[in-house]
Amino acid sequence: MDHPTPCIRIDDDVEYGGSIFARRVQPPDRDRPHRSPISHSFAALAFYVDGVARIEQRGTWMLEPGDVLVVPAGQSHRPIDARRTDMMGVGVYVPCLAAEKAAALLEPFERVREGASPVIRIPSARHSFLESLLNELIVVSATRKPALGVRECLLTLIVSEVTEAAAWSNHATSQTSIVARSLQFIERHCLGPLTLNEIAAAMGRTPSHITTALTRATGRSAVAWIIAGRMAEARRRLLHSDERMDVIAEQVGYADVTHFIRLFRREHGATPAAWRAAQRRALPQLRSQSLLE
Repeated sequence: MDHPTPCIRIDDDVEYGGSIFARRVQPPDRDRPHRSPISHSFAALAFYVDGVARIEQRGTWMLEPGDVLVVPAGQSHRPIDARRTDMMGVGVYVPCLAAEKAAALLEPFERVREGASPVIRIPSARHSFLESLLNELIVVSATRKPALGVRECLLTLIVSEVTEAAAWSNHATSQTSIVARSLQFIERHCLGPLTLNEIAAAMGRTPSHITTALTRATGRSAVAWIIAGRMAEARRRLLHSDERMDVIAEQVGYADVTHFIRLFRREHGATPAAWRAAQRRALPQLRSQSLLE
């Protein structure tokens, strides 16, 4: 079993089971204890509606109303002071997105991975529209319906607003870090029979170099990243389809259904069948917990 480095806290939100989710967060007005950097397997956008936050993410940033913070999957970050803020957050499990749709939806995250600023200021005239899109996605997330296509449409509009407002310069892909390139490769290929050796070969590095670099930067090894991507897609299929376990196992990269069930139980504390039944018994409730905390 892979163990994260102690200095980075893994924070994966699997409450909704789907590949795209959203919520509004209004942290309590009180002091919070110091926390170590955070890493999660979903990519996140956070739109600040009110208050001022100070966030550490490849530097220290002050976020004010109208700012969007872009957090690629695996990029460590830390809220230094996020009290008295009102924030709307979106989470995206990248491996679940269809390849033909992923490029446009993932542009902000890829730009930030390549070195662009993670903070984007939205023009004041577009605040209300962006907030309305986020509100709609929050409602959809809370009901588990409609289907993924509706969430993707809303996410497309949200990302379009962020992309239009950004002032990105071109970043040469050759300068992108080995960690960023490895994560991108895993996201694109983890639902197939992917191995650590194949990732290392694609990156032109040794397996030990790849997994050490990923673990130090994200708190999760290469193998753990493969498992995280597969489990995200498994949850989506369990929640939104009636497919058999052997079919789901094959679709997420496991030829052995028993191995898939064992891994799923290790990650979620329940077998896939039990998890599906529990999720379908009751609608999820929104929590006042940040995507960034």
